[in-house]
Amino acid sequence: MSREPIGKLIAYLQRQNQKQLAKELMPYGLGSGGQHSFLKLILSRPGITQDRMTEEMKFDKATTARSVKHLEQLGFIERRPDPGDRRSSLLYPTAKALEFAPVFQSILDGFNRRLTANLSEEEVNTLVALLHKITLNTADGQDRPEAE
Repeated sequence: MSREPIGKLIAYLQRQNQKQLAKELMPYGLGSGGQHSFLKLILSRPGITQDRMTEEMKFDKATTARSVKHLEQLGFIERRPDPGDRRSSLLYPTAKALEFAPVFQSILDGFNRRLTANLSEEEVNTLVALLHKITLNTADGQDRPEAE
């Protein structure tokens, strides 16, 4: 019997992850499109640029722009002019986002606990390490450690 393709399993997990998170975050206006990922990055790296987020998150520019616009409309983030580049804006969490951050993190942590409920701590650590290794295999050439 042949093994199920790893990519298929990862894609399935991603779809389930997005569906469940969208359901849990919908009451806060955060739904599909990975908006929660952008908010998490802005909360952890206040002052990040939209271009930097696009690079780090591996989304296309249009997806990043839509998510940033949505988060701004919801009042979770604000743009400030970049003093080093007048064409660019720096993205910061608002007071609303900072107040929401513990609830948001609790939702994400709860989902991670459900994902790994049947795994030991050692298995979780191994899984994370292996997923990081697989990520290196799929990264663009410039993202690979040997290209640096």
